[in-house]
Amino acid sequence: MNQQSYYSNVKRVLLIVLILNIAVALAKMIYGWMTNSLSMVSDGFHSLFDGTSNIIGIIGITLASRPPDKVHPYGHEKFETFASLGIAFLLFLTGFEILQSALGRFYNPETPDITLLSFLVMGITLLINLAVSQYEKNQGLKLGSSILVADSKHTRSDVYVSIAVIIGFVAIKLGFNIVDPIIAIVIAILIARMGIEIIKSSSTVLLDRAPLDEDTIRKIVLSVPKVKNSHKIRSRGISSHIYVDLHVTLEPCSSAEEAHNVAHLVENKLKSSIPGIEDVVVHVDPCEEDN
Repeated sequence: MNQQSYYSNVKRVLLIVLILNIAVALAKMIYGWMTNSLSMVSDGFHSLFDGTSNIIGIIGITLASRPPDKVHPYGHEKFETFASLGIAFLLFLTGFEILQSALGRFYNPETPDITLLSFLVMGITLLINLAVSQYEKNQGLKLGSSILVADSKHTRSDVYVSIAVIIGFVAIKLGFNIVDPIIAIVIAILIARMGIEIIKSSSTVLLDRAPLDEDTIRKIVLSVPKVKNSHKIRSRGISSHIYVDLHVTLEPCSSAEEAHNVAHLVENKLKSSIPGIEDVVVHVDPCEEDN
């Protein structure tokens, strides 16, 4: 898949998820306000921020799709990772706002009006969130998109939140009104945890952690005819755009033209064996070196 197809597919997925997230958020927020349910309104705001994160993702993907230039010879792919950090920031902000509202409810307790329709609204939106999260995760893994995988975690947190809200509804019906703000606090903690996970995964890309195992690369390289050994193997980037550089030693000694041809064979072998490799730089050592 070429870069433009990759970015177009990611944008399409984000747009679909954005529309569904906004619909779910409006359903929760409107009905939550009508019934005075803090946990339901909190869940609605969480879903609304899901939509906001989709917009950030679309902006990040648009910037990442720009072609390489003189200032950015390796392209702009890391904008996708920066967008993932933006999603994490929104998660923390959402958690903080929910926590504030929950603490305020302890000092000013109110009784939510929980009805059968309340359970129905939460049940339907929960199923939608579950389907959206799984769809986005599958597409993210299929396309090798860090932004889709990060955003699917954001959406998946909405599933956990909705389950907590439904449990809270049951407790409220049993007369335990204090459960409503407690559930909201649990929601805030779950949201913050998701943000931390996204930061951890994004940091591996920004710090150029090797996405490929060195031994795996070496095994593929050594399968190329005339390659005696390979060392100084390095890789970096996201799973859909990986850059590799390495040294190889040839046997027997080869002319410059033959060495050049082998280097091309090594590059093509790696690209065909490992999806996501964008570029391979091969340095051919003098054949008399013993590495």
